[in-house]
Amino acid sequence: MRLFHAATALAATSALALTLTACGSGSGNDASGDQSSAPTSSSSAAATGGAPAQNADATKDAGSSTGGDGTGTSTGSSGGTGASRCHTAGLGLSFGSGDGKVSSSDDQQQLAVVLKNKTSAACTIQGFPGVDLKSSGGSWSLTRSGASTKKVTLAAGSSTTFTITFLPWNQGSGTEFKATSVVVTPPNETTSTTLAWPGGSVLLQDGATHPGTYTGPVGG
Repeated sequence: MRLFHAATALAATSALALTLTACGSGSGNDASGDQSSAPTSSSSAAATGGAPAQNADATKDAGSSTGGDGTGTSTGSSGGTGASRCHTAGLGLSFGSGDGKVSSSDDQQQLAVVLKNKTSAACTIQGFPGVDLKSSGGSWSLTRSGASTKKVTLAAGSSTTFTITFLPWNQGSGTEFKATSVVVTPPNETTSTTLAWPGGSVLLQDGATHPGTYTGPVGG
């Protein structure tokens, strides 16, 4: 009887020891799994999920920036008014100051040239025109003044002017240039308009550093 109780107690003790060992081993595996997998999963999300999101934002911003620059450049090219450049074919040229006659004085004189927008739409013009005095013996391209230029917007039917400053020739003053016509080329154009020269002979100074005959800018 005593032997039976001892065997039973021994069996119970062994079973308890086996149960405690199994529980301790299972708990250790769970802890190791939590520490090794969670950080790896978190790092992977940041590297693969976060980075593509940032790249997508950068591409979107770049596209918006490019689109904005393009719009600004387009607006700037039209001067903000929507008007295109004035062309020779759409401009009517004439002399100002009444009938365009000049005095017979020997002093330096000025002659206004009128440019009128003949089209039905506004246009812009800026710069110095090309001005060539013509005679039966040749041509003289006038130099430009030192005045600054400005953009002028011409509504349909409106006008602006530029000035030809010239020094008349008189007997004994130097070489005579018998001008008969003046050829005007509007700024940034290659087509010209020819007008009859309303004055008399001009003192030829085509080689002078500061000639007394020159042209000013449009709107100046």
